[in-house]
Amino acid sequence: MAAVLEAKSRINEVHIEGLAMMKIVKHCQESLPSMVQGSLLGLAVEDGALEITHAFPNPNRKNDDDVDEEYQIEMMRMLREVNVDNNCVGWYQSMYLGIYSTASVLENQFSYQTDVSPNAVVILYDPLQTANGTFCLKAFRLSDECLAMKKAGDNRFIKPSNMFEELPVKCTNPSLATAMLQDWTPKSDIALERLDMSTQPYLEKHLESMCGWVDELAQEQQKFQYYTRHLARGNNKSKAGWTAPEAPQRMESLLVTNQIENYCEQMDKYVGGGLGKLFLAGGLHKEERSTSA
Repeated sequence: MAAVLEAKSRINEVHIEGLAMMKIVKHCQESLPSMVQGSLLGLAVEDGALEITHAFPNPNRKNDDDVDEEYQIEMMRMLREVNVDNNCVGWYQSMYLGIYSTASVLENQFSYQTDVSPNAVVILYDPLQTANGTFCLKAFRLSDECLAMKKAGDNRFIKPSNMFEELPVKCTNPSLATAMLQDWTPKSDIALERLDMSTQPYLEKHLESMCGWVDELAQEQQKFQYYTRHLARGNNKSKAGWTAPEAPQRMESLLVTNQIENYCEQMDKYVGGGLGKLFLAGGLHKEERSTSA
């Protein structure tokens, strides 16, 4: 795979062109309910921004990494022939209800940041949250602490929220496209669809999913409890030839904890927005009643 053009400074934000964003949204939306992946192409500029100028989907094959890599190389070769940026700057993936803190995402992003470039990012798009009225497209990379722990193979504890770093995403368009979008913008200042308060089904799905993740965290904690009990029994008996059991890996429990924290933040955001809509709707209703009286 082609290497990313390295910037002198560390990347601190992501600029994605509107056409590349539309390709990501279209691929993820049309592939539902399947979760899909793709490659990101672009440039790393000198002001600390990563520019994503093109994206293409990866073939939906399972357990065939060699074929996927050959496909990506061939795609970048053909794009280079038509003067399209062919520098790999990361990858994208669709996610379900904000689920991104998984072992597969961690391993894929780790391989990109170690094998391709330390400035590589992953773009995550949630079609279900977008359908609910909130456009959800986020950029992440692994933190330096998480990278160091993975490279060293350590089994130590780090703060779950420090495993991934979220980068601000800015959509950029050519001047003509910006002028066209400005001309298409509705002239009315009131958007009634923003007062839609049908967030209950969405919150219910979040609570159901979070309950499942809490159960997984409880199972991981049971592994640690089992490990500590065996250590205590071994220390008390002091038997000759007794060997301590292998300590369970912390990475899975850290990922689960980080995902639970993300769910709590999302539910707090949507509940707060719903309360604001209720107060606004109540004020409009009182004003309407006083006017009619």
